[in-house]
Amino acid sequence: MTHEAQRAAGHPARGWREATEEALYGPYGFYRRPEGPAGHFRTSVHASPLYAAAVARLLRRVDAALGHPRELAFVDVGAGRGELTTGVLAELPADVAARTRAYAVERAARPEGLDPRVRWCAAPPAGASGLLFANEWLDNVPLDVAETAPDGSVRRVLVREDGTEELGGPLAGPDADWLARWWPLGTEPGLRAEIGRPRDTAWAAAVATLDRGLAVAVDYAHAQDARPPFGTLTGFREGREAVPVPDGSCDITAHVALDACALPGGRLLTQRAALAALGVRGGRPPLALASADPAAYVRALTHAGEAAELTARGGLGDFGWLTQPVGIADPLLVDVADHEEQ
Repeated sequence: MTHEAQRAAGHPARGWREATEEALYGPYGFYRRPEGPAGHFRTSVHASPLYAAAVARLLRRVDAALGHPRELAFVDVGAGRGELTTGVLAELPADVAARTRAYAVERAARPEGLDPRVRWCAAPPAGASGLLFANEWLDNVPLDVAETAPDGSVRRVLVREDGTEELGGPLAGPDADWLARWWPLGTEPGLRAEIGRPRDTAWAAAVATLDRGLAVAVDYAHAQDARPPFGTLTGFREGREAVPVPDGSCDITAHVALDACALPGGRLLTQRAALAALGVRGGRPPLALASADPAAYVRALTHAGEAAELTARGGLGDFGWLTQPVGIADPLLVDVADHEEQ
């Protein structure tokens, strides 16, 4: 048996969902690495402390909508190394911080030196009242990929550990039903789609842990009227986009069909609109401030630049926000059209 045949026998082709699960979260998976996600890609959390400040303001709105409960939960799902949770706690007034129970939900081990107030857990706590915030979590929930075969049938894509692919059998059952409803593929060979059903299930389970409050999912997203014809599955390694190879060496991600994830009462808006509603805007400070208070002007200019990055068209500002109120009115209700024009 040749070396290639031996390797193929040792690493059989399987669906992308199973391969990604092991590559990201297995014993030697990408997310078990000590450097954490921040060592390989930059999210809104890492771009500016303005992001954590905005989430803290949203938490305070939820607090008010709940009537200022004795215990207020902040649940950070897909917490990385706890950067957002730490930032939100630092932005809260002392009296609100004293009532806040912060939970960082992550499958990797608790990082050393994390604020002792942060509870590290593998799943969201049941029965919480407050804000559940999932920043770039759903895009890393593993899923399978479908492709239109030369005969026009839709088949599951199989992948080996080295990233080489082949077509499996025709899709059937719930996965086929999901595609037909949310991402129907045509008969042209090579068309691809990511089957988002596991993400719908994961989001519904996360929302169900809230007794009252608001759940928010923030992610790369696309809507049914603009699905990418060849999918979005990709990898990231050391800050650069890379070929997705399910061997634990890189992140494996795909954009999220947030419209499919939405539960009744859920609402979709862009990060640009959401952050504008929370006071994050990229306008240049008045030049008069440069003469009156040069240091304040420099700080304001820095904040304006960071705000511009968080809300930029064609960049972070185009991220989708899915808001899901539970037992309260949506505290992020805004005139989206007004903010989209900014």
